[in-house]
Amino acid sequence: MDSMPQRNVHVIPHGDGWDVVHEGAKGERAHFPTQEEAVDAATVIAQRDKVELLVHGQDGQIRTRSSYGQDLRNHKG
Repeated sequence: MDSMPQRNVHVIPHGDGWDVVHEGAKGERAHFPTQEEAVDAATVIAQRDKVELLVHGQDGQIRTRSSYGQDLRNHKG
């Protein structure tokens, strides 16, 4: 079992397309020609890893955020 904490996934503009990047990762990225393709791929990763997906606009600002992690409000504590 992987002991590393799960990292959120970002979709960011890069060159003539869009990259899917794991938070804090060095060099780990996938490149797609369209934002839609990048978001589709990133959604699968975020759902699998139970992390947040953050989609950035052309200006680099976060446009949307989707959480696929466990919602702590649903746990007794």
